[in-house]
Amino acid sequence: MSEELIINVIGAGLAGSEAANFLANHGIKVNLYERRPEVDDGAHHTSLFGELVCSNSLKSKKLDNACGLLKEEIARLGSIMMEASKVSEVKSGDALAVDREIFASYITEKINNNPNITIINKNVTTLPEGINIIATGPLSGKEILDQINSLTKIDSYGFYDASAPIIYKDSIDFNKVFIKSRYDQDEGSYINCGMDKDEYFKFYNELINAKKALLHEFDKNYFEGCLPIEVLASRGIDTLRFGPLKPVGLENNDHQYYAVVQLRQDDLIGDFYNLVGFQTNLTYGEQKRVFSLIPGLENAKFARYGLMHRNSYIYAPKILNDDLSMKVNKNIFIAGQLSGVEGYVESAASGLLAAIYLYLRIKNKEFKPLSFNTVLGALVRYITHTGINNFQPMNANFGIIYRANKEDKNKVIERSLKAIEEFNKYIND
Repeated sequence: MSEELIINVIGAGLAGSEAANFLANHGIKVNLYERRPEVDDGAHHTSLFGELVCSNSLKSKKLDNACGLLKEEIARLGSIMMEASKVSEVKSGDALAVDREIFASYITEKINNNPNITIINKNVTTLPEGINIIATGPLSGKEILDQINSLTKIDSYGFYDASAPIIYKDSIDFNKVFIKSRYDQDEGSYINCGMDKDEYFKFYNELINAKKALLHEFDKNYFEGCLPIEVLASRGIDTLRFGPLKPVGLENNDHQYYAVVQLRQDDLIGDFYNLVGFQTNLTYGEQKRVFSLIPGLENAKFARYGLMHRNSYIYAPKILNDDLSMKVNKNIFIAGQLSGVEGYVESAASGLLAAIYLYLRIKNKEFKPLSFNTVLGALVRYITHTGINNFQPMNANFGIIYRANKEDKNKVIERSLKAIEEFNKYIND
């Protein structure tokens, strides 16, 4: 291929930023298209690249957790997301949580300063000529989805999820809360609002009867991994107590609460905290009213209310090749959540791997898929081959790696990281 080859990356979210960064760092020219701030998608709050919308958590840091191992895999492959997390991390126990603005600003600055990347602020309605990596994410515009549908003759799909509200720390009543991580995993990174039985029952009843922002049939089509708290609560009065409000491991001075609401730091300074597991589709007024019933949050001031948005995704097993290119056009790659992976880390990882596979093609190297013994290799294998007749988005888990749940996790980790090193060597030889 020509040395003057320019790759078009559509979308500067996590997947698009990873793809553009990898290709540019390997000497490939990239046109990176981003529609913000020209288009307000209703979910993002800035025009920064790689902005985190739903939560500031990138899940577990532990290698014996599938998402934790996935983070280590992509870190070794040169992930810009993992670079950004190092400079923006906030205390969050075993979870990797970040200051959203510092995280996205780091990615934006690195992309803007890369001489091989040209930023084009434009809402792409027709794919540019040449090779394209579509990484427009779950909020992909209708025009892009229509083009994919027209090419593949297969309609895209979607589900709805929601983001959690963020409150000002100085509006919390610290006489009613306590600082602790579950099971005392570290010095104590979470603010905890304990509830007795009466407080919980009152909160629960108001929550399940509160007014939603949207009342349409699509409200029933949620992703199980990110259910609005009111939907989760509707499944039974104790559902929250075995989920986000689980009191186990959060005793305070030997007192066992009936339920506990946790707040996680959302910025590096510590001015903002988000309500863990409180993704919601309640109206703003109802969020203020119902969540103010939580002990310690009676006078809470909201920096941002929770909101709902549609997540679009393609029917990957019918549409994508093993290298994440389209079966009907190998010069079009689809990465990120649009490809059918679910989650921040998974989205970034798929963008990185799509770029690696494209780079190997550009360098006329034989296509060798990343080992299925890795979380990333298994994840892409899953979305491209599994559930051909009933495909649903997938996030990182050991269940998609052959026998991983039946083996010692240290062996799984060792095998995964060895495969990553071998893959890295193949890329760079």
